[in-house]
Amino acid sequence: MGKASRGGRYTLGVNPPTGGRRKQRAHHPQTETGQEAIYLRTLSERQTPVVVQLRDGESLHGWIEYFDDRMIRLTREGKPNLFIYKRQILTITEKTRRSVRKEKAPGEDMPA
Repeated sequence: MGKASRGGRYTLGVNPPTGGRRKQRAHHPQTETGQEAIYLRTLSERQTPVVVQLRDGESLHGWIEYFDDRMIRLTREGKPNLFIYKRQILTITEKTRRSVRKEKAPGEDMPA
């Protein structure tokens, strides 16, 4: 509570004891988790073939040789390498190698 001062009045302290409720700071969600850098580093180290889909609809094929917080360097075979700003990128997808299955013609028998 307050303290008695001369004249019998009670005054409150300017800074209440720490037992009172403190105003909590607003916590904003973290915008960067670091997962993007880890994923890009993995793609770069393994030289994983990727498809980079740009916001304008163009698709580029290659592998990520270098990246920083604003851009990636896409290395391509037989074509010039490109520095691409991340703000221009819609998606980066790993290129999977599909095994080509030979379709059988109707009536074709299995080998004996």
